[in-house]
Amino acid sequence: MNRIRIAVQKSGRLHDDSLKLLKDAGISIDNGREQLKATSGNFPLEVFYLRNGDIPQYLRDGVVDAAIIGENVLVEKGEDIIVAEKLGFSKCRVSLAVPKSAKYSGVEDLQGARIATSYPNTVRDYLSKKGVTADLHIINGSVEIAPNIGLADAICDIVSSGSTLFKNNLKEVEVMLKSEAVLAVSPEISSERKEVLEKLQFRIKAVLRARSSKYILMNVPNSKLDAVVKLLPGMRSPTVLPLAEEGWSSLHTVISEERFWEVIDELKQNGAEGILVAPIEKMVL
Repeated sequence: MNRIRIAVQKSGRLHDDSLKLLKDAGISIDNGREQLKATSGNFPLEVFYLRNGDIPQYLRDGVVDAAIIGENVLVEKGEDIIVAEKLGFSKCRVSLAVPKSAKYSGVEDLQGARIATSYPNTVRDYLSKKGVTADLHIINGSVEIAPNIGLADAICDIVSSGSTLFKNNLKEVEVMLKSEAVLAVSPEISSERKEVLEKLQFRIKAVLRARSSKYILMNVPNSKLDAVVKLLPGMRSPTVLPLAEEGWSSLHTVISEERFWEVIDELKQNGAEGILVAPIEKMVL
């Protein structure tokens, strides 16, 4: 079987999160120090460790078949690349920021401004849609220092917590796009390798569903079962089992992470007791 070639970031948080996703999908990587390529021992897959900004071109040329990459990089350098799956981690935003002391009432204040960025295409497209033109200074790395040394009036950079902006006396004024890690696919992928990719994607989806869900068990008086069941739209419907104590049942189901606390409060109000919550390792539909 053809091995699928997948690119991941050479180092950094996205690198670590990408390898964890593959590990959680049951794929072991024979990964030595400083290797640029590694092979899986239990799945037809090779991992290429590449610079983030180079990955779109490798996909475009068919050097790799797929990649785990930040959506923001594709917006900047690979809008023609297909996104097969959003992965839900390494979330950030691409934003414009100005010095804290600067007055800012709207994007029109950036007309004619000097903006330092490593995302020129993203900035240019965003400002163009707003009818604003600016003088872009392309910088790779340490963009946030540009206003402090008089090189720029504003910056565009990726923002996670905002702590880097704060430390450099900058304030976020425009969120141009929100980004997360995605599984991107080469337009040159062969049909044989596409079959392998679909098997990989099946595993990844099972991991992602599990990460966004919780398995809950609770004891419910039979008189309250109907009310509680209405609160719990499981994958199909909750599992209800009789308890040794007459008049009570044990109810099992899956709920989404984002609704967890809201649902728990409603369950307690409707008579549920002894509520247990457990993580899910994989969830296959």
